[in-house]
Amino acid sequence: MNRRVLRIELKRSLAPWAGAVVLGGALALVHLIDGSWWRGTGRWTSQWTSMALLTRMLLAYLWPLAVGLGAVQGLRDSRSRMTELLTIVPRPAWRRAALPAGATAIALVPGFGLLVLWGAVRVALGPTTHTHLGWLPISLVAALALVAGALFGMGVARALPSVLTPPALVVLLLLATVLLQQHADGERPTGLAPNRLSLLSPAVAEPREMLLTLSGSVHLGQTLWLLGLLATGFALLATATARARLLALAPVLAGAALALLVLPAHPRDTYVVDRTAAALVCDGPVCVTEAHRSRLPDLAPRGEEALRLLHDALGDRAPDSVREGTALRALIEHRELSDDVVLVDFDDPLIARAKGEELTRFLLAQRLAPNGNARSDRESGDLHGVLTQSIAASWALGDRALEPLEKPTHEEYVRKGWEEAEATWQKLMSAPAAEQRSRIAGARAASLSCRYDQFEVLGGETSR
Repeated sequence: MNRRVLRIELKRSLAPWAGAVVLGGALALVHLIDGSWWRGTGRWTSQWTSMALLTRMLLAYLWPLAVGLGAVQGLRDSRSRMTELLTIVPRPAWRRAALPAGATAIALVPGFGLLVLWGAVRVALGPTTHTHLGWLPISLVAALALVAGALFGMGVARALPSVLTPPALVVLLLLATVLLQQHADGERPTGLAPNRLSLLSPAVAEPREMLLTLSGSVHLGQTLWLLGLLATGFALLATATARARLLALAPVLAGAALALLVLPAHPRDTYVVDRTAAALVCDGPVCVTEAHRSRLPDLAPRGEEALRLLHDALGDRAPDSVREGTALRALIEHRELSDDVVLVDFDDPLIARAKGEELTRFLLAQRLAPNGNARSDRESGDLHGVLTQSIAASWALGDRALEPLEKPTHEEYVRKGWEEAEATWQKLMSAPAAEQRSRIAGARAASLSCRYDQFEVLGGETSR
């Protein structure tokens, strides 16, 4: 009998629409908006953790929507004017509540699961070789949040049977998620609210640093809070008296209290480095992270060639290894630099699209004139750094003419910049060989110090 009633619930109630709205709304947000999640190493189809975090980020919109849809479902008895009739039916109230609650959960979980499955297929067919199960808790907590939110909405609507209840819940939770939302602009995601309080929202920050994942204490704390919310929602749905409804608030209060004890107080304990993904994998003197192991076959021979050319040009001062940079940093913050190692950043669009000899040229430029200002899908770097690197790489390769690292555009300031770079190149190449080495070393020192007088040093002029 229960299975038959459940099938009727899934066929004729609002429950299937909840799952369809979650799936359709999420796919629309991801695919119709050209967001940063489609670019860089943190794009949602590049790594398993990035995919899970991006789908969790969507809960900022999907979670209030799920609560609102649950509230609409919870108004069904009052709309049909059957509340009093159902109270005299000789059947436990919790059993009557379990059927619509179960139908809603059965619809929401597959709806969100199909979204995760679509992302998983995209990741599996992509270039990643770092396969792990550490992303599963991120997605499982998200599914629990949707179910708990929907049941809470059903319970609140049962306790406050008004047509204003669903829109009021949606607006209040949208406001709460906006106020509690964390942002990925810093070294680690942070928000305006205290860290523990912001983690009561199931939505997370948009993934930017590919090596970051949520810590175990975050999963545990959010699970406790969401279980309390789910229990309160179900209790409100199954009770009818004012006293019972007040007692029904105990689980959510207890869950929140336990969660606040477990959730980390600082962002460094919230978003932690995935040490397995960050472990270095080497082929001779060239090393990348485990997450980017698939790039090693192309990078290793070019890295060895670049190291040989640097040894010919610099002698004992040449580096002996190429390594992927793993230091965390905030947006527009100077990137990690080293005097002994050629550091590679796969978020840099120059290296992302470099192949063959272009990759060798880029590696030479990164050693001779490392760019302190990062280049990524969110950061433009600076034209001055590209010009300096182009001069240094052309010098190391013995080019007769200056070869740009990227194709110049027709903008006025870009055109003037390349004209200045061409003049500096001519001054450098007209100097004796020993003087050229000295100027290149001076330009590198200026780059490591994040100064902007490399052109003056390369041209043999007095710096600003």
